[in-house]
Amino acid sequence: MEPEVSSSLEGGCRLAMNDYLKGDKMANRSSVLDRFGITGKVALVTGASRGIGRAIALGLAEAGADVALTSRKLPDLEAVAQEISQMGRKALPVSANVRHLPEIDNLVRRTVDEFGHIDILVNNAGTNPVFGSVFDVDERAWEVTLGLNLKGYFFLSQAVGKLMRDEGRGNIINIASEDGIRPGIGAGIYSISKAGVIMLTEVLAQEWGQYNVRVNAIAPGLVRTRFSEALWSNPAIRERTEDSTALGRLAEPEEIVGAALFLASEASSYMTGQTIVLDGGHFCSVRTLLSTISTGK
Repeated sequence: MEPEVSSSLEGGCRLAMNDYLKGDKMANRSSVLDRFGITGKVALVTGASRGIGRAIALGLAEAGADVALTSRKLPDLEAVAQEISQMGRKALPVSANVRHLPEIDNLVRRTVDEFGHIDILVNNAGTNPVFGSVFDVDERAWEVTLGLNLKGYFFLSQAVGKLMRDEGRGNIINIASEDGIRPGIGAGIYSISKAGVIMLTEVLAQEWGQYNVRVNAIAPGLVRTRFSEALWSNPAIRERTEDSTALGRLAEPEEIVGAALFLASEASSYMTGQTIVLDGGHFCSVRTLLSTISTGK
């Protein structure tokens, strides 16, 4: 009888162990999903009235964050704030031009007064007033472009970074561009500013990692927004872009949100100083080349 008892006990132990492991796997699966959550966090998003900034602000709110919103036009911000409020989250719209340091100080102060702290900063506000040769760029165009696209990112990150340093944690997400990696034709100054954003990301990540402040960037390709309408509404430019993109299409603002949520959450807890490129596989004439291969031409 002893062998039968032993066999029965072993079988029971195996079943119990399998049940335990299944439960443990389910627990781990749940915890992995939980790491993408940002419930109770406070985010500050610039350029939040439209396009990528609006999509990210709404996405972070849907994931559980309260959001401070800023751009120059308050009525547009208030519309986004209303959408966030309808999700059951708090929203604070603040009109500001982050080219100007006093307005940065006011923005940060009002956000802290309202929410007590800032967990997530998304630097998204940008401009590109010149489309053409660098021979045609004047001093004002240079100052406006670099002032918003790079100076604004730096000084707002500095102001919020000090708070995050004192808190011992924080996430900064800089919206760069594929033009910061490969210069965009006719977008020379914009490309320079976005290359600076990528280096800014690496510099801040290197210095602030010791304070548990992570800094990463997202570099989108051509996204269909009002900001880039001059490009995608041009049939020749749009066709060339789609033909040189593996997915064969432009991006929508909502397709940037997933990467932002990943970077804002604990799911990316060991990632800093990196740039995620979201360009749909924008390689040189790849679709035309693959089409040629597949048809045997």
